[in-house]
Amino acid sequence: MTDSFSKTQEPRLWRDDGWTAQVIKNEDDDGWAVAMTRDGQSEPALVGPWTMGRDKKNPKPLDVNAFHTLVKTAAEFVRRSEQQLHATLHQSISVTHGVQRIAVCLDITPDDDNPSALLSARDEGDEVLAQVRVPPNFKLNRASAVAWAEGGFARPA
Repeated sequence: MTDSFSKTQEPRLWRDDGWTAQVIKNEDDDGWAVAMTRDGQSEPALVGPWTMGRDKKNPKPLDVNAFHTLVKTAAEFVRRSEQQLHATLHQSISVTHGVQRIAVCLDITPDDDNPSALLSARDEGDEVLAQVRVPPNFKLNRASAVAWAEGGFARPA
């Protein structure tokens, strides 16, 4: 019995190591592209140009070295995208409040129907000084963090 993610090694389709590489016609020009899709995902994680074959008409066939390079590139792209999303959803800035340094954090919970965000302040011992709900589009920067602390950690307007 074979499943939809079984190992495949064809000139235009390779499937292995949790990834599928598929050479496709580039819709923007006469060339070719390769789509890298993680197993279980409906959309490619990465689509990039692919080399023409010797006949300058058909794509160069996939091979083991090209596939492993594509997997490495696609995995790195996914990892960086995940890191960027995490950095967007979990922001932190250190400011001085009185005589102590505090970390002001904004943690956003994305949701299509009801996104939310939590603004918090912690001292150097990681004790929570304050926590309030804010709109998910709240802009955390040095000025807003200082203003929040100086305002006694009241819910920002």
